[in-house]
Amino acid sequence: MENSKQMRTWLDDMNLDHPLVIAGPCSAETEEQVLKIAHELKDTDVSYFRAGIWKPRTRPGNFEGVGALGLKWLQKVKEETGMKTCTEVANAAHVKLALEHDIDLLWIGARSTVSPFIMQDIADALEGTDKIVLVKNPVNPDLALWLGGIERLHTAGIKKLGAIHRGFSTYEKTKYRNTPEWQLAIDFQTKFPDLPLINDPSHITGNREMIFDVCQTALDLNFDGLMIETHFDPDNAWSDAAQQVTPTKLVEIMKDLKIRKESGQEEAFKAELGKLRAQIDVIDNQVIDVLGKRMKISDTIGALKKEQNVAVLQSDRWNTILGKMILEGESKGLSEEFVLKMFKAIHQESINHQEKVLKA
Repeated sequence: MENSKQMRTWLDDMNLDHPLVIAGPCSAETEEQVLKIAHELKDTDVSYFRAGIWKPRTRPGNFEGVGALGLKWLQKVKEETGMKTCTEVANAAHVKLALEHDIDLLWIGARSTVSPFIMQDIADALEGTDKIVLVKNPVNPDLALWLGGIERLHTAGIKKLGAIHRGFSTYEKTKYRNTPEWQLAIDFQTKFPDLPLINDPSHITGNREMIFDVCQTALDLNFDGLMIETHFDPDNAWSDAAQQVTPTKLVEIMKDLKIRKESGQEEAFKAELGKLRAQIDVIDNQVIDVLGKRMKISDTIGALKKEQNVAVLQSDRWNTILGKMILEGESKGLSEEFVLKMFKAIHQESINHQEKVLKA
């Protein structure tokens, strides 16, 4: 995708002295609810008021949005508060209705991004629009699929583009609703540094108590903005209650976040250093997570050996692994000495775990 620098223009033109903030309820429930939240967000750092009108759910039977009626409520938000509005579109029909109601920003959700067919239909419906269009990452961690969806929109002549990082589905249980896979977002930034990137901590965490930490990590990694679901009564929200915060809490989060500003060579150096260190922090956390998973497997192996009365130490297996890892390490620029020390430590911890199981 060429000329990605022009895509940042819409964000630069806003001249914000803080990250772009998109906030509002997960779902538009009633006209009163939408307007009440909007008025509470009016004089905050929020630039765009969001509300889900059509809510694709994993399984039928749950609240799936009020539909086109909610677009009229968003028009009232703009009339009464002056705030710009945005909503999710999942197909060409949604696009047509959103444009007819002069919605300022449209985003395409993870379930739509996963399908090139859907993305092409949406791109055709949006062709030539001057609206801002943001693309959430697909539910599966596939960078090419994410970029491909954005490229389809770019090819359709849409200039005001950006991306939303909302985390990825995984079959493994983690503390996140959708694991952030920060490295993939970092790779996205590296590939297209001039494409605005917004973080969606609400869908990543699924838990309002974790939103601040994810927001801070995103800003440390130089994200351009945040999309945070906000409701005046989160516990009684009709959808995704656990991940929404009150407008008061949102203001508190924005106040407490540490935001780096570039002003001069020294500050630019500090900002770049901070970004690189944030990337190291992400990878360090991944290393700990992977080691934790490895030791859980060691526990299972220990139980199997106990059942079969097999010795913990298997020298042939260990020597094979060590030789293989030394070669693998060399291909990644790691010294033999480092690989030996690291894997000896890992091996010893694995033995400790298995012996603990055997003695239990």
